[in-house]
Amino acid sequence: MAKDVNTSDNFIRPLRRLLSALFIILLFSIFILWRIDSPRVERIRAQLVDRVVPSFEWALVPVTKTIDMVENFQSYSRIYEQNQELRRELRQMQAWKEAALQLEQKNAKLLDLNNVQLDPKYTYVTGVVMADSGSPFRQSVLLNVGSRDGILDGWATMDGIGLVGRISGLGENTARVVLLTDSNSRLPVTIQPSGQRAILSGDNTARPPLSFIESLELIRPGDRVVSSGDGGVFPSGLVIGQVALGADRRLRVVLAADYERLDYLRVLRSLEGERITDPGSLILPDAPISATADTAEASNG
Repeated sequence: MAKDVNTSDNFIRPLRRLLSALFIILLFSIFILWRIDSPRVERIRAQLVDRVVPSFEWALVPVTKTIDMVENFQSYSRIYEQNQELRRELRQMQAWKEAALQLEQKNAKLLDLNNVQLDPKYTYVTGVVMADSGSPFRQSVLLNVGSRDGILDGWATMDGIGLVGRISGLGENTARVVLLTDSNSRLPVTIQPSGQRAILSGDNTARPPLSFIESLELIRPGDRVVSSGDGGVFPSGLVIGQVALGADRRLRVVLAADYERLDYLRVLRSLEGERITDPGSLILPDAPISATADTAEASNG
């Protein structure tokens, strides 16, 4: 068995050498052929190229495919970079859109504050809500106006639509507003069109209940609720909301003010009128001279 292996080796080695020699001779011949500078040899070279080169297209396929893959990969890389840039721009545009929406909402609230119709005798100061100091047991907000702006404790505050609360606590530059929904809030109201009087009592919910109603049968859901002005707590006629029937079968008020977006509040200057306790201290206007003379003659007569 070992003899057969040695015999095959002795046969393959000379054959390999012979083929290597022939391949080297072929390459050397091609080199010589390409180095000869003759018109006849040039024609032979051209014919050889025309016959041999087209048949090697199959050998160029991997090279061309590799080049295409590299170009496609570069194209995909550029597309990925462009996609990432577009994503960054989209996030920036979304942030700008959110900022634009917030500015639009603030602008709408300011327009509401400018367009709301109030009694001409009331002047106001508009303040920005700086913080919400509310809690499950207390609901209030802070304004950036205070005693330096002439604000007094107890004045009413409104947003662009309805009554929000009253000033309760003043600083030099800030004021605290207790909302109508606060559990400590009590407000005399009038229910229209029946004219019934009631008390709006805050209970830390979005729809405070009505209590101490004179005649329940005269009140219907949807009736308008305004401040009555009783007790001098608030000016009369300020819009508060509408009557609604709660899940507990109690009459509650759907507040007109948007408590979810309290950005700006209007503080009403409700200066108290002069109280007269002694009718004798009234100073009557000067009577005309003719009327005074007629009165004196009549008394003499």
